[in-house]
Amino acid sequence: METNTFLQRSDICLEHLEDWLEGFDPDELDYSSADGVIKLEFASGPQFVLNRQSAASQMWFAAATSAWHYTWDDERSAWLCDRDGHELFQRLAEMVSKRLGRTVSP
Repeated sequence: METNTFLQRSDICLEHLEDWLEGFDPDELDYSSADGVIKLEFASGPQFVLNRQSAASQMWFAAATSAWHYTWDDERSAWLCDRDGHELFQRLAEMVSKRLGRTVSP
């Protein structure tokens, strides 16, 4: 993927995540963002991190003791895991749901 295309798509991804996170009570789930990295900060402990990896043209998501790498798929217009093909925002919602003890939608 061309560098400019990757940067545009990754910026859209990060902006989408920030918009989604705005809907949470900051006492339950807050976030910080800087330079291609978003840290999800939970009142009850460890952070999750989503960041762009420009050298690999991927988005990387780390939650607790797990981590995934996502590559843009033009056909599905989504960031897909390079191991099993799941979609990034589905996994984000799944992991946040587990952490908060309630179901949240992507």
